[in-house]
Amino acid sequence: MRVKPLFAAVAALFVLTACGGDAGGIGPGGFGNGAGQAAQGGDNPADPNEGTLENPTRNGGVNGSAPDDATGFLGLPKAGSMAAAADFINGYTRCDDISVDPQDDDFFPGDEEFDADWSVTERGACGRGTRIFMIKDAKAFQAAYKADLDKRLIDDPEEDLGGGFVIGQDFAVIPTQESAVHSLLQRGRLLMLNCHPSFGPPSGFRKEKALVDGCVLTDYFED
Repeated sequence: MRVKPLFAAVAALFVLTACGGDAGGIGPGGFGNGAGQAAQGGDNPADPNEGTLENPTRNGGVNGSAPDDATGFLGLPKAGSMAAAADFINGYTRCDDISVDPQDDDFFPGDEEFDADWSVTERGACGRGTRIFMIKDAKAFQAAYKADLDKRLIDDPEEDLGGGFVIGQDFAVIPTQESAVHSLLQRGRLLMLNCHPSFGPPSGFRKEKALVDGCVLTDYFED
């Protein structure tokens, strides 16, 4: 039996209203790369943003540009700011007009649930339905997603079988287009958070431990 596409699963979490773009969304997941275009900070080793997309001095480059043998969560990009995350995403799917105004038509009703309880410190909308979430505590965010999914699995055992948010170290993205997800996973080297107990990617795709038990990080996404 074919698994239910992730696009269908989104409706369980989000009320899709005036967002522009496609009616289906990837959720909770997705995104892009203008990495390196954001303004860099100083070289002060004490700078808390050192090693981020805005200040890529640590180890000679951005965390997300780690050597090919870097694996799992620590090999993911770290943005440091909404501007840097949007710039990164814009290289893979359009995100050149970021808004943080909750009254903006591009914001989705229900996204506010991700704030304090999910350790989300800032939400942004790129237009066309793509949203960015800046995360303070990545482990808390992943645990909150798993707890939410566990509740939804009671009603639908195939909920989010295809995966959840596409994530970096300190940001997560929900895009509206499948092509953007594939671009972010394959070219952007981001990973999808998947906490479904029955998930298993085909051979050759990554399946690495996430920060919480029962979740994995993967570069596999089924349309």
